[in-house]
Amino acid sequence: MSTLQAFFAQNIASEITEDFIISKRFKDQEGHPIPWKLRTITEEENEDIRKSATRMVKGKNGIRVSETNTEEYISKLAVASVVFPDLKDAELQKSYGTLGSEALLKRMLLSGEYAALIQKVQEINGFDKDMNDLVEEAKN
Repeated sequence: MSTLQAFFAQNIASEITEDFIISKRFKDQEGHPIPWKLRTITEEENEDIRKSATRMVKGKNGIRVSETNTEEYISKLAVASVVFPDLKDAELQKSYGTLGSEALLKRMLLSGEYAALIQKVQEINGFDKDMNDLVEEAKN
């Protein structure tokens, strides 16, 4: 195989999944913590998520500029990366009294668990910088 062929789509792992125990509160029948399954996302998916969290706002001198809501972006990134549990499941959302995957995730997890999830999502997706720095780069 030539060196260039190593970059062909059929020769790379397109999606990487990883199990991660977010909390000891979610247990199976034997009392063992249930790992969540996380996946990597492509830059194309990341762009779509970033765009969905970006709004046009009035800036200086009335000029409209785009502004990314960092919290919304991070939440949507986490939801896109969670494969299991299925955050889109209507019964799961109903059990927490929420509608929508982002709301469900925030209701399910404690603050520290949510922070651990966000950190792991950033790690598996190759972000080696602070998320706020990445959002600032995306704006420019």
